[in-house]
Amino acid sequence: MKKMMLSLAAVLLCTSALAQSSQPMVGDRPLVQVKPKGTKTAAAMPAKPQSTGAKLQACLEIDDGTKERLNCYDAVIPPAAKPKAAKAKTVADCKFTKEEDERLACFNGFVENMPKLPKS
Repeated sequence: MKKMMLSLAAVLLCTSALAQSSQPMVGDRPLVQVKPKGTKTAAAMPAKPQSTGAKLQACLEIDDGTKERLNCYDAVIPPAAKPKAAKAKTVADCKFTKEEDERLACFNGFVENMPKLPKS
């Protein structure tokens, strides 16, 4: 009988220890700590979204005439098929140029002539 009581007490103590959470509780709810406003760090703040022009100008930092620069442009304005080939009137029209060299020249022509945007 003593062994059975001792085993039962051990089981009850173990289960109650497992049932406790690592968070401090207030009643049946976990205690929540609130941080004061204004304690955001630069890493915690979301980055300011860049304009398309700023993203395109960032591509100018990559060596000219390279696949990497074209990939950078394509990441900002993905290439697309156009049924009728025509001269690009805007930088967004460069995505319709099929040949990579021509598409790179098209982007370069527009982006290099853009007014310099302020860096943020």
